[in-house]
Amino acid sequence: MSVSGEDSAKERGTAKEPDPAEMNRDELVRLGSALDDVEIVHREDPFPVPGTRAEKRTERRVAMWFVVAGLSALAFFAAFIFWPWEYASPDAGDGSQHTLYQLFTPLIGFLLGMSVLGVGMGAIAYAKHLLPHETAVQQRHDGRSSEVDRATTAAIIADAGATSHIARRSLVKRAAGFGAAAMTLGVGGLALGGLIRDPWVGGDRAALWISGWYEPDPDVTVYLRRFTGDPHEVSLVRPEDLSAGGIETVFPFREYEREDDEALAKALKKSDNPVLLIRLRPEQAASVVEREGQVGFNYGDYYAYSKICTHLGCPAGLYETQTARLLCPCHQSQFDVLQYAKPIFGPATRSLPQLPLDVDEQGYFYARHEFIEAVGPGFWERTS
Repeated sequence: MSVSGEDSAKERGTAKEPDPAEMNRDELVRLGSALDDVEIVHREDPFPVPGTRAEKRTERRVAMWFVVAGLSALAFFAAFIFWPWEYASPDAGDGSQHTLYQLFTPLIGFLLGMSVLGVGMGAIAYAKHLLPHETAVQQRHDGRSSEVDRATTAAIIADAGATSHIARRSLVKRAAGFGAAAMTLGVGGLALGGLIRDPWVGGDRAALWISGWYEPDPDVTVYLRRFTGDPHEVSLVRPEDLSAGGIETVFPFREYEREDDEALAKALKKSDNPVLLIRLRPEQAASVVEREGQVGFNYGDYYAYSKICTHLGCPAGLYETQTARLLCPCHQSQFDVLQYAKPIFGPATRSLPQLPLDVDEQGYFYARHEFIEAVGPGFWERTS
């Protein structure tokens, strides 16, 4: 049967309670063990004689893990800041820039993982090889502990630090401090690294406000291009390419990019470029509700919406033809295409931005202008 901490204190007798302030740490440890009904069955210091060769070898092995953690974290921080992360075409130059671009994510993942692993393995190795080997049995008590119990518990914690002999193991201390500090720097860099680049460079035309469909030159036409599997092939979209109820993911294309392999490939990689072109069934198109400010953005039965979910930026590319709903598979947000792609289920709270469409004299789809609102998830400065 369990007893409360206060009751157990009363059962110990009515004699004068010891004054913790008058006792040293060893006395408090012994008193605390007795008060907590703790029986130390076995306790052995792995290195009772300090400074032996065996102890020094063990310290070096433990310190090695913390050094690995520190070096990995510093390398992670440097790679995160300085490694080429922007997309480079495999056909650009000798292809080395594309190789470096492909290595960015696995490299920083490996280095951060090695940093965390090093700290963890160092802590485990220290506990296993340098801390006293102790076996203790304690009876369980419920309820709040008495003042004496709390004071003795603090002493026991302090004693654990003292008997671990961490104070005399300067190599382990320095290595652990280096590893932990460097890992903290690396994790902090991961969290704050995005702030190094000012997202508002360009003012009203900053990266958060515009997408790859923005074209400052009014004489340049931005066409709708499909991806055929070859990043350098240009395949433009015509109305007759889609049957009723059909969809296709399209990307921006400008005629001056036709011979620019890097620009062609980059247009397929930019995160806010994918647009879902949808051809509604005739009976569905007759019941469409248009959003204020976006009237006439469609071309007949054809509607184009950003494929980037307004919740967390996943691709909302699953289309249910019978209900004309778009589904984001990440968190199950649903958007009603018949009502300007407004969210009707799930965590998304904003409609998908609509791209205004038209067809040129050659019969190809093109974007009349950029989206009238920012693409993707919300941010503080966004008002729509």
